[in-house]
Amino acid sequence: MTRFLAIASAEMLILRRNRWLLVATLIMVLFALALTFAGSAPTGALGVDMLTVSVASMTTLSVYLAPLLALMIAFDAVSGEADRGSLGLLLTYPAGRGEILLGKFAAHLAALAFAMGVGFGTAGAVAAWFGGAGADSLVALARLIGTSILLGAVFLGLGYLVSALSKDNTAAAGLSAGLWLVFVVLYDLGLLGAVVMDSDGSFTRTLFPWLMVANPADAFRLWNIAGSDAVALTSGMTGAAQALPQWAAPASLMAWPALALLLARAAFRRVEP
Repeated sequence: MTRFLAIASAEMLILRRNRWLLVATLIMVLFALALTFAGSAPTGALGVDMLTVSVASMTTLSVYLAPLLALMIAFDAVSGEADRGSLGLLLTYPAGRGEILLGKFAAHLAALAFAMGVGFGTAGAVAAWFGGAGADSLVALARLIGTSILLGAVFLGLGYLVSALSKDNTAAAGLSAGLWLVFVVLYDLGLLGAVVMDSDGSFTRTLFPWLMVANPADAFRLWNIAGSDAVALTSGMTGAAQALPQWAAPASLMAWPALALLLARAAFRRVEP
């Protein structure tokens, strides 16, 4: 435990020194506030409070920003150490590779949690102040923050995997960008094309919802939509959410961080200093 905490503390100091924590928090606050005010127009027409519409808008924001920020912080976790020549020294410490990876993960996840909590919390407070907030919308905001942290954890693990498989930082950055593109953009486009070709056939009615929930980004959206009727009212994914059992999206999103970290650890064990 002492070795694990020492690595996490060192990583946190690095994040503070290079201003990553400050920049990530500012990005989350600015984007969340912009979407809150830009998306406040439909509140009267939909009959919901401003915070509900804000949560729906921030859910879409988090799908794009949470994975991106996680990959930005994680892509050089291993390849960066190798490029700087510090990987050999790091591996001489009396800590296993799993402890090193978990120490980095704890610090990086804490930084992401802080940025998302401050960003979404600030936007939620502003929306509640100007447009009101009900109990359901407050629960939806808390769910959004928690699931955003889980989504970030998924892509932290995937970022470590890419970093351990890459020979240098440039390759790791390129692979991370490709990973983000596949999970966040291309996967849904592929499913959309398949649905159009199927023309409401058996694929659309049975297989499509399960393929959606298999993607952590879509599982995140489905969990937030299925958890609140008011948020679902402002979303276009209610059909897929209703076609799945309630446990499907939470199970997928909670299983992905463990799977990603296990794969990253297996790849890290093969890295030579």
